[in-house]
Amino acid sequence: MSRIERLLQGWDYAYDKEDWYPPLADALRGIDAAEAAWKPESSSVNSIWQTVNHMIFYKERLLKRLTGEETEYPKGVTNDDTFSVDETGDQAWNETLARLDRVHRGIREKLAGMNDAELDDALPGGKLEGWADSLIRHDAYHAGQIILLRKLRDTWPANRSFE
Repeated sequence: MSRIERLLQGWDYAYDKEDWYPPLADALRGIDAAEAAWKPESSSVNSIWQTVNHMIFYKERLLKRLTGEETEYPKGVTNDDTFSVDETGDQAWNETLARLDRVHRGIREKLAGMNDAELDDALPGGKLEGWADSLIRHDAYHAGQIILLRKLRDTWPANRSFE
């Protein structure tokens, strides 16, 4: 398996293909705006919606760097800022999910058109392969947080089939 094939496999596993852990798309399936905005009482935990916005922010950084639209981190934006939710309601939540899907698939399309040597190309902030590999782990980490929040609300199935 080539490096690009291995990277694409990880990219797919993190988002919508079952492997050793549930992919992000499964973790988000069936969530409405109210659940996406929920947080445990008296907690500094981010909501699912906040977490998804954070993930989108960093995926958009990579996609914009791949297309040449961005060369540096947006000025004045902190990591904490990436968790903000500006709109609420089911329509806004559905638009957030569609945005996540678009940016994830956009990156996958770019990666699929590359060869192994291009993975060593430098982008602002590091090599392409490093960026993509970090986002795979980032997705897996935050998918686990989302699943934990769903378990706290009893909306994650006690038993899952992943065949």
